[in-house]
Amino acid sequence: MSEQNPYEQLGLTEAASFEEIQEAKNRLSQEYRDDVKVVESIEAAYDSIIMERLKMRQEGKIKVPDRIRFPERKIEPPISPPTLSFNNSPSWLQGFIDTPSTNDILWPAGIFLILAILSGFLGSNSSGLPLLLSLGVFVCVYFLNRKDNKFGRSLLITVVGLLLGIGLGLGIAQLLQASNVIGEFGQSLIGITTFFVLWLISSFLR
Repeated sequence: MSEQNPYEQLGLTEAASFEEIQEAKNRLSQEYRDDVKVVESIEAAYDSIIMERLKMRQEGKIKVPDRIRFPERKIEPPISPPTLSFNNSPSWLQGFIDTPSTNDILWPAGIFLILAILSGFLGSNSSGLPLLLSLGVFVCVYFLNRKDNKFGRSLLITVVGLLLGIGLGLGIAQLLQASNVIGEFGQSLIGITTFFVLWLISSFLR
């Protein structure tokens, strides 16, 4: 079959109309659908005829119907990287959870990281930790209020996060002290834990 010209492969003559070419191609593709090589040969013959006729149209020798197209190749859409989304969260959380941009995550992370490092250097110095926590509260309120301009709500969420962070830090510090893992750095651990909680709140809540 491959030794025949494209028209003979489709069982046509060079005088065949476009409708006859299309019909022959569809009929033969259906008839030999179980033979991949034959189907590919039929497709190649069809493409060859269409290419020849398009060239003849460009030369003004024939008129090709606008509906004639080459078989479209399936193009796989590009795979986009996964994005952080909370659209599937419970409805009662939709008003509190935010889908942050990169800047909404990195800026608070940088500031709270600095505060956490400073609290680590303080060690057992209890006088400096309240000041750092106050700065952390200010930073958290600022980033929350910037999203929806609701200062009261931002302040309330921040206070809850502050108490949660301190409580969690105290629990971890007492657990580690009971195990003799840490000594005088319990207050630093409280500060680091609190700043981590405040960062989560300022980045992912509104």
